[in-house]
Amino acid sequence: MDTSTVADGSSFLSLFAALSYGIASMAMVFINKAIIMQYAHSMTLLTLQQLATTLLIHFGRQMGYTRAKGVDITTARRLLPISLFYNANVAFALASLRGVNIPMYIAIKRLTPLAVLIAGFFSGKGKPTTQVTLSVVLTAVGVIVAAIGDFSFDLPGYTMALTSVFFQTMYLVLVEKSGAEEGLSSIEIMFYNSFLSLPFLLFLIIATGEFPNSLALLLAKSNSFSFLFILLLSLVMGIALNYTMFLCTIVNSALTTTIVGVLKGVGSTTLGFVLLGGVQVHGLNVTGLVINTAGGVWYSYAKYQQKKIKAPKVVMDLEAHRR
Repeated sequence: MDTSTVADGSSFLSLFAALSYGIASMAMVFINKAIIMQYAHSMTLLTLQQLATTLLIHFGRQMGYTRAKGVDITTARRLLPISLFYNANVAFALASLRGVNIPMYIAIKRLTPLAVLIAGFFSGKGKPTTQVTLSVVLTAVGVIVAAIGDFSFDLPGYTMALTSVFFQTMYLVLVEKSGAEEGLSSIEIMFYNSFLSLPFLLFLIIATGEFPNSLALLLAKSNSFSFLFILLLSLVMGIALNYTMFLCTIVNSALTTTIVGVLKGVGSTTLGFVLLGGVQVHGLNVTGLVINTAGGVWYSYAKYQQKKIKAPKVVMDLEAHRR
């Protein structure tokens, strides 16, 4: 077995998964912004995205395009917490946007990597390397500095955003754990998450009063080609985002996924300042973003070095075992 080939293949898949998730996540921010400007019922949109994902994977399996297994009740029960944490994260995140502006929302969500690191430590995953720890802490410091530079305090909004960080942390840790222990592919986890989300989301859109008004508005706008195009693009990108997020978490780690999200947030914030405007830039904002980006780059380098050392060691251990 060629050690270098195995290591290169593993590194390429890790890089591909991280880049795909970053690009899909960044694109989704602006696509969602475009559709929300015309259709403000965000929970209904999320329901449609999850329904489209469920149907696509189901028919793909029926037609033989994917090897994903059918629904297993035991597996569904074990993955139910993932679906609940996912939807709780989205629900609190959307609610927080009512009182928190987008730059501050992104800044608060960037605290997720630190939360994932702490959760991993207490769950017995093991102590990360010094470079990984310091890079994540540096990223969090950048968030705080940027937040101080543009601070418009809204207690309910900030509380819900921080609660969203908690649920996202638990969600990502559970995704990583289930992918390793259950032996499920990213497509299978995505199917279970979407399928199990539907009853919860249907309850939410009825309880919040979105339905049936959201359906009536959807039918009224169905004769607009531009709206249908953006809606279809939103559904497709929702599927792509979920797939790349699960793939990145399984191939790399929950911490890697959140760091990619942090770097995506920097790009989204920068483009948001340029394209949308309306937010005053302070020196602390710029300083915080620079510190935040430096932490993300440092983390990427530290993980690359760590993978570079571990890959040959794993191969040598396998060869020794075969002998």
